[in-house]
Amino acid sequence: MTVHYQDATIQVTSTAIRIDGEVYPIRDLTYVWHQRGRPSVRIGARRVGRGVLILLLSIPPLVAAVCVLSLAYSAQERANWRLALIILAVGAVAAFALAPLVEIPLAWLDRSYDRGNRTQELWVQFRGDRVMLLRSGDELRFGQVYRAVQRAVERSEA
Repeated sequence: MTVHYQDATIQVTSTAIRIDGEVYPIRDLTYVWHQRGRPSVRIGARRVGRGVLILLLSIPPLVAAVCVLSLAYSAQERANWRLALIILAVGAVAAFALAPLVEIPLAWLDRSYDRGNRTQELWVQFRGDRVMLLRSGDELRFGQVYRAVQRAVERSEA
């Protein structure tokens, strides 16, 4: 018996699929497909959170650009470039010192894209009936389960 995929609630082996206590023998599956499901609240919240993160990450560079432009304009009028250069240097050092902290929200943003934007459903034809095995908003996990089920069914037919 080969295990194609396994986590806390799903196990796909070369002989059967076990999902939430239900067992589906591979030899009784004749067709596997997937389709988009209805959007869930979790998917909507993920999209809103992604937009908030993008907004929060884009505001500080815009504020810094406005500050630099206004500083350059005021230094030009006063002919006091030394003070402007000192302020710009301090700002640049502070920006470089704080740059590693941007990695945390960028990692959150990256993980939200890994999880996907829609709900996917995994369907099989089991003993002549259409059965939905899995409905998930996590596209990475869904893809792993779907490929494991496909491999198991294909190898049982060969």
